[in-house]
Amino acid sequence: MKTITLSLIFTLATLTFSQPVLAVTKWRKVDPTNTVLMTLPYGKVVIELTPQFTPKHVEQFKKLIKQGFYNGNKFYRVIDGFVAQAGPDERHDTAPELKIESEWQPAKNWSFMPVQKNDLFAPQTGFVNGFPVGYSQQENKAWLAHCPGMLAMARGNKPDSGSSHFYFTIGQAPRYLDRIMTVFGRVIYGMNTIQAIKRTATIEGEPPVAEKFYTPIVTMQLMSDVPKAKQIAVEVEQTSSNEFKEKLARRLARKSAFFYKKPPKVLDICQVPVLSRLVHHK
Repeated sequence: MKTITLSLIFTLATLTFSQPVLAVTKWRKVDPTNTVLMTLPYGKVVIELTPQFTPKHVEQFKKLIKQGFYNGNKFYRVIDGFVAQAGPDERHDTAPELKIESEWQPAKNWSFMPVQKNDLFAPQTGFVNGFPVGYSQQENKAWLAHCPGMLAMARGNKPDSGSSHFYFTIGQAPRYLDRIMTVFGRVIYGMNTIQAIKRTATIEGEPPVAEKFYTPIVTMQLMSDVPKAKQIAVEVEQTSSNEFKEKLARRLARKSAFFYKKPPKVLDICQVPVLSRLVHHK
């Protein structure tokens, strides 16, 4: 199966790589046509996809979902602190391979909320529509970062060998995979369910986990195909808002009395939560 020196800390007083912060609302509605509802035996997960960054992968993923391709598939490679990977048996993996979409050239006036310069894995990090992004101004390239809860396509050794097997980041961010994998979504609801997926990797001396104990995918559906009464409507924090900019400044300053010893002024992109909330149908 497919398988620090932080010499220049970015201060949030000057947002040199973004456009002026707009007076937008704190919350952003998520488009149900680009949202996936995954049902596991013990809970539901909502995933927002990224057609604006990875159009071909999103297109194929949505097509496979509509075909019921993933229903009954299992999470067969689940490593604690790393990833949970699922996909079909090789005999049933008929999806065509895709050209990797690991980075893109941002538009001139793109909406980018900077977080920090000279991150370990990127010259600059920030958020675009709630998604964690690495950015190189010199190269004029941007890419999605492997933060917890991100969804990416598995592949073989060849860059263009991803097709249908996918994984969620479930532990410490494996940022060394940035720019060499196609990240095409993130969990916006149900991360506790993702974290409960049965680990398949064992330590030396333990017996292997039998396949019958692997966590199965009961169903995968586009949210727009789910009956209205059963849809899970989610809004996420608008990362281009003034409220989010102020949130970043507070996290950098750590002024709470709890921090009687102040940590270094570092803002790890993967340790900045982008909140979600449920919207109940009326």
